[in-house]
Amino acid sequence: MKRPPPVDPARRRFLRGLLTGGLAVGTLGSASVMQAYRFGVTRHPRPLPGLKRPIRIAFLTDLHYGLYIAAGSVREWVSATNALRPDLVLLGGDQLDSRMDAPPTPLLTELQRLQAPLGVYGVWGNHDYGSFGLYSGRQYGPYRPDWPAKREELRHAFARHGVTILRNQGVGVRDDLHLGGIDDLWHGEPDVKAALEDAGNRARILVSHNPDILPHLPAGIQLVLCGHTHGGQVRLPLIGAPIVPSKYGQRYAMGWVEGAHATPAYVSRGLGVSGVPMRNLCQPEITLLDLTVSG
Repeated sequence: MKRPPPVDPARRRFLRGLLTGGLAVGTLGSASVMQAYRFGVTRHPRPLPGLKRPIRIAFLTDLHYGLYIAAGSVREWVSATNALRPDLVLLGGDQLDSRMDAPPTPLLTELQRLQAPLGVYGVWGNHDYGSFGLYSGRQYGPYRPDWPAKREELRHAFARHGVTILRNQGVGVRDDLHLGGIDDLWHGEPDVKAALEDAGNRARILVSHNPDILPHLPAGIQLVLCGHTHGGQVRLPLIGAPIVPSKYGQRYAMGWVEGAHATPAYVSRGLGVSGVPMRNLCQPEITLLDLTVSG
């Protein structure tokens, strides 16, 4: 197995970008730190071709439990999600952001409180792979050659607490809806075809942590949900986000975008923080999708 890079490249680029742009932590000040922990709910009513009856989906992504996010924040997110009464809850990756020598019991205990009659499903993101030990960093410690075993151990731990991780897998959550989830684009081996196998005539929703998969989608997907970018995390008036962790720059920074074949996709700003414990003009969000029967 090829040895991975010694540090998390995304985090290194983010910090370099902040310093190059003159946006060091001291400059942004305590207000930006406070913004990092004040979340909201964004609501999106939208028809979805193929549905036979409406469905409400809560999408939570980029929790980043570990370095800057503790169980108290997750508890608030879960309580707010339950109050929305979703039919289905989806987690968009980067649940973890610290070395996981043992399962993260405080995080899992909170996630187990999520209430959704159609279940709770998630995918892995790049920081999850750091937590497995695939690459090193301040919060991850040294590279561990047994990281695939750690990934599997954590998958089982999430499952025991009611969260099914989909890694290039799909599930028929209803007779009219197929849900597919793919592996992380940067550190995994994403396979959209495998995730959508056996979808039949159901409407298809795909969860991908990284939106950079969007230009490479096959036809026939009704909706894609992504995270990863945090909306840039630090945004400036008139300028927007100086740094977006995407090879497409601002194209998939946040909000509603289009992938190949005009596939609609939503890129969430996420809930946690990465690199530095701050946000600016980029509120953390729980995404609520009220999907209806297409006319």
